[in-house]
Amino acid sequence: MAAVSIRNFTRGTRVPRLPYDRVAERVLPAWEISLVFAGNVRARSLNVRLRGKSYTPNVLSYALDKQSGEIIICLPEARRQAPAYGMSESNFILYLFIHGLLHLAGRPHGATMERWEQRLLAEFAVSSSRTSHGATHRNRNRHRHLPGQAGRR
Repeated sequence: MAAVSIRNFTRGTRVPRLPYDRVAERVLPAWEISLVFAGNVRARSLNVRLRGKSYTPNVLSYALDKQSGEIIICLPEARRQAPAYGMSESNFILYLFIHGLLHLAGRPHGATMERWEQRLLAEFAVSSSRTSHGATHRNRNRHRHLPGQAGRR
């Protein structure tokens, strides 16, 4: 069974209660996932250090070994972007988690990944804001992951 450990490094910000374990079990059974919520400074610093990119990402993901990985969601960036994607903050955070899991599973960007994202979001969305996700990949550079890692093939 998939296990998700959650760490929140944002100050004074609550992390939404979402079905992280159930979603991880559906995408990566038997994996251990570390889900980290970070602020703008930490997320940007990790993006610079790990990828050489100098912007604040909404999500980063990378494999730690064969059956474990880490997903970092920049909470302020996710909250800022949610309206542009036509989603509630909670569902957009869930979408970013799903996106990170799919990369850990080896799925690259593209139509197949988008279908998986839509299917999983429809299954696990937490409110009635299940809107069209056509805008999800409008700015693909906002959620690129570590080159050369297992999550990026």
